[in-house]
Amino acid sequence: MTDTPNAPVRIAAVQTVSGPDVADNLRVAAELVARAAAEGARLVALPEYFPLITADETAKVRIRERDGEGPLQDFLRDTAQRHQVCLVGGTIPLVAAAADKVRNSTLVYDERGERIARYDKVHLFGFRKGEERYDEAATIEPGREVVRFESPAGPTGLSVCYDLRFPELFRAMGEVNLIILPAAFTWTTGKAHWEVLLRARAIENQCYVLAPAQGGRHPSGRVTFGHSLVIDPWGEVLACQAEGPGVVVADLDPARIAAVRESLPALRHRCL
Repeated sequence: MTDTPNAPVRIAAVQTVSGPDVADNLRVAAELVARAAAEGARLVALPEYFPLITADETAKVRIRERDGEGPLQDFLRDTAQRHQVCLVGGTIPLVAAAADKVRNSTLVYDERGERIARYDKVHLFGFRKGEERYDEAATIEPGREVVRFESPAGPTGLSVCYDLRFPELFRAMGEVNLIILPAAFTWTTGKAHWEVLLRARAIENQCYVLAPAQGGRHPSGRVTFGHSLVIDPWGEVLACQAEGPGVVVADLDPARIAAVRESLPALRHRCL
């Protein structure tokens, strides 16, 4: 593809309601990526845990893959190449140092099917409210590195779900055009904080935010908040999928980023 400098780039967030059947989850993901590509998206992002969500938190350990090989990575590579898109692979479980844990990893493939980035989720979710409890540290080993790469949208930073609550991670990315945050936010925390935090990250970093999410009632009984969003550098929501499987599409306009940063040069005014 030939890019026009500073031309708008269409980006898309895929929303799923994944269950325990990996093959079925991949089929749904493939259909939604194809839909996004048909709508002109150059960059498509899948949600966290798109291959598998079950009540058994150890299930992801059993399907974990070694870095660089395995059916989940093959799926991402082949799908990116087939549809000629930059594909941000939500998260998949990769081998960790501990035998009973995984890295919750976002892998990015370009339109040729070449892997161009990997980010391992740094902040691990823990939550207790009544009967609702989560402890990702029981089965996930945290990453340690901030990841920024070049995508069709320009400089792009990667993050996952609970990372959203830690603004220092996003500051460490430097000036980016796009932040991508695959997620599986719970209904409880999502209803309270999801949109306001995403808009804050867009506003304070003066960039677009693409947030593909799990959204609905899963076969396990878990309910995720959904509301996959595309947000512009002024904090305006450009597109939203409230619940259920679907795709949200919007154009990332570099001129919009430049205009916001010129009129309100907050990034240049930083003192710390």
